[in-house]
Amino acid sequence: NPVHLDAEYAQSTMFGGRIAHGMHTASFFTTLIATRLIGIRAIYISQEIKFLKPVRIGDTIDVRAVVTGKNDEKRRVNIKTTVYNQHGEIVVDGNAVIAVLKQDIKQ
Repeated sequence: NPVHLDAEYAQSTMFGGRIAHGMHTASFFTTLIATRLIGIRAIYISQEIKFLKPVRIGDTIDVRAVVTGKNDEKRRVNIKTTVYNQHGEIVVDGNAVIAVLKQDIKQ
């Protein structure tokens, strides 16, 4: 989409300039979950995503994942996933369901 790549085109859109790809911003959820929250035993089951505000080129973002529930029997974890911009505004909001593998994975 030229709104991400073409400054002249993007200037004429409702965003008034180039914006980052929404899915690029949301992709930080998987990094956070796999490296900080659950680890290499985490397998995504689902991710609900709502793009609330654009992330602009040069913005600083804060990606957060908070465990909101778990199902021990199914080995599932529910996670609230949120991205904030440098103004403290929520730009991406969602929920994830993660499966946690029983066995250790060989690296």
